[in-house]
Amino acid sequence: MTSSRHLKMLAVAAALAAATAVVALKVRAAHAPAPAPIAQPALTVSTERPQTTVLPSRISANGSVAAWQEASIGSEANGLRLASVLVNVGDAVQRGQVLARFSPETVQANLAQLNAALAEAEAVAADATANAERARSLAHSGALSEQQINQYLTAERTAQARAQAHRAAVQAQALRLSQTQVLAPDDGVISARWATQGAVVPAGQELFRLIRGSRLEWRADVTPEESARLRPGMAVQVRDAAGAVAAGQVRMIAPTVDPRTRSALVYVDLPRSNGFKAGMFASGAFELGQAQALTVPESALILRDGFSYVFRAKADGRVEQVKVRIGQRHANRVEVLDGISGQTEIVASGAGFLNDGDIVKLGTPANASLAAAR
Repeated sequence: MTSSRHLKMLAVAAALAAATAVVALKVRAAHAPAPAPIAQPALTVSTERPQTTVLPSRISANGSVAAWQEASIGSEANGLRLASVLVNVGDAVQRGQVLARFSPETVQANLAQLNAALAEAEAVAADATANAERARSLAHSGALSEQQINQYLTAERTAQARAQAHRAAVQAQALRLSQTQVLAPDDGVISARWATQGAVVPAGQELFRLIRGSRLEWRADVTPEESARLRPGMAVQVRDAAGAVAAGQVRMIAPTVDPRTRSALVYVDLPRSNGFKAGMFASGAFELGQAQALTVPESALILRDGFSYVFRAKADGRVEQVKVRIGQRHANRVEVLDGISGQTEIVASGAGFLNDGDIVKLGTPANASLAAAR
């Protein structure tokens, strides 16, 4: 009886020990650290190395379009009323064309009065000349004294001087009459007008402004270092804000640099048949020839915080964001001036979906695919 009870107690103790062991194992398993998850690639990408490409060598610049020369056309007559204004802003005019007319009545009346005075003075001068001739013919006869002869000669000179003064007055008034017509000094386009019909304007007041020869030019701002590479006659591609392009030519490079902006002006002649207008903004590029450059595809570049970056593919499968300095764009490729070398393996596409340190799966290199295609 006693041994049977003893056996039961041993069985209960063994069961309790087994249960305690199971509970301990569960508690230990619950507090054990979880196994690290296997990192999955963020994206499958293709890579390539930068290529050396022959690009057109250019200098880009900004500037404004202006008139080659502007002629100021003003009033030469004083105190006359504008009777008619014959042109407006934007009109093309030719040299000698009448732009406006002043009322000529007052000038014509003055001219008629001066012509009458001139006729009277010429008659007096003719009479004085006849008297002087008779005095000269009698000079050796003794019929006239020396004093009388001198009086006739003096009267002749005085009358002739008065007649000459009247002729000058008539010429001045005739000139004033011609000034009642405002004429174009050159071929061109009227760029501004201040003439108002019926107004009485003083001499010298500006009435019109004319773009001579309808010629426009692009005035580009460049650095002193860039200006040293430019020469008159170089070809220039000028583009306005709407995207219109005109083929220009360097006419002159300013001999001085603006002390405030430290920039130099380059004057570029524009063709006459284009949509450019004086005063508008334009950008352009000076063609310098061709040069070799390190380029990457546009898809490899990303813009963040105002800077350009590419992703460099590392040996451990991760990517590293690298800041680069870019130059010109040409045929879906972008020139890289600084930041990477020709041996750098970069992500060629899908860069916009990556972050620094991401793990990627490398597909077929873009350079290899291109070579296979060839």
